[in-house]
Amino acid sequence: MQAKYESLAGWLEHIERMHPRGEAGIVLGLDRVAIVAAELKQAHRLAGKPIVTVGGTNGKGSVVTYLSNILDRAGYKVGTYTSPHLVHFNERIRLNGIPSEDARIMAAFDHVEAARAATGESLTYFEFTTLAAVEVFLDAEVDVLILEVGLGGRLDAVNLYDPDVAVITSVALDHQDYLGDTREAIALEKIGIARAGQPIVVAEPELPVPALKELASRGAIVYLVGEAFGFEPLPGEEGKPSIQWRYWLRKPGTPVEAMQRRGGLAYPGLRGRIQLRNAAAAMTVIEALQDRLPVAMGAVRRGLLESELAGRFQVIPGPPDLVLDVAHNPEAARVLATNLGQLAFAHTQHGVLGMMADKDMAGVLQPLVKLITRWYLTPVDSVRSATPEQLQATLCELGVKPAQIECFQNPALAYAAARKNAAESDRIVAFGSFLTVADVLRDLGRTA
Repeated sequence: MQAKYESLAGWLEHIERMHPRGEAGIVLGLDRVAIVAAELKQAHRLAGKPIVTVGGTNGKGSVVTYLSNILDRAGYKVGTYTSPHLVHFNERIRLNGIPSEDARIMAAFDHVEAARAATGESLTYFEFTTLAAVEVFLDAEVDVLILEVGLGGRLDAVNLYDPDVAVITSVALDHQDYLGDTREAIALEKIGIARAGQPIVVAEPELPVPALKELASRGAIVYLVGEAFGFEPLPGEEGKPSIQWRYWLRKPGTPVEAMQRRGGLAYPGLRGRIQLRNAAAAMTVIEALQDRLPVAMGAVRRGLLESELAGRFQVIPGPPDLVLDVAHNPEAARVLATNLGQLAFAHTQHGVLGMMADKDMAGVLQPLVKLITRWYLTPVDSVRSATPEQLQATLCELGVKPAQIECFQNPALAYAAARKNAAESDRIVAFGSFLTVADVLRDLGRTA
């Protein structure tokens, strides 16, 4: 008998129960999800709708946000699928940037469950919700779908859908248990979202050679940062920082004389130097889709400037100022450290930290130990969570003195202690996991 639930929470509990590891259950592969999608006749119903898939280690959420905003400002109906969520599940499935309402998601869950029951297949949490997101978008009759890859690329459920343009934002060591323990192996998994004869925008400036060769052998049209597209800050007025930047594009196979330039662009709404690279990648996707989804430069400028994304170097003014960042791998932590260095001076920086034990804790913390003076360590709500004692041991190995460290039972208590100790001229930095940031946002009474 098909499951029926009267609330979104009931449905989510049901979907979690399908897998022995609940929401955290990961079983890579496309066979199961393809069978259920065929039962739903999704391929036929998606015909003619442009699809963009966005993969990479870091920066996916930023690129997805830019794309969604630009296309929204251009007047299109945009379906956006991301994961994980911060506060509410609905954040994962957005229509023109707005989280879908419970009733729409529950109707999609009902469709997927009926198809799953008819086929007898078992789906993971991510597979089920990916199918449901596409059902929501089909029901809403969107003009374009933007789908964020959950893990890797080649065997991720999102890769069931053939993209008109694919994006690789970055390649770094993360999820090695599933993707391999070298950048070369991980890159090969991530480029699995490429399709023959279709554009793939590669914003990773150091994509390993085996991945480049594989893209060539597949016949993908490769837009590589630094070769096919790029960006540069424009000089500011004398004695003042730059406030504008320039984008350039030279489509693969065209001469240098055919290069296009877009100057005088305001810095994007998301903070940090890395955001110029992410914004340039999004603009390249827009250029690659111009024949099917024409977008004027005015929409591009507005979409970039008006972008916001909770938990990605999100600065909440104080006093004391609060920085929220979901950085949980070494590359993201290095970017966070760089971004903190570009903020106004803070007398003392207080770090609220909770992260997963299966992450590279030393690699994440090393770039930040000289920037953060006082540490507030906490577990997060996951069976994979590192204990405060594990985090403390790692910090001490990196040279942090025990007197600089306090341990707490949850992120809310850790954040409360940081607020109590922080002076007006200080800064609090909460990071290490989506769950750490989510708990602090809840404590603030904010939604993502």
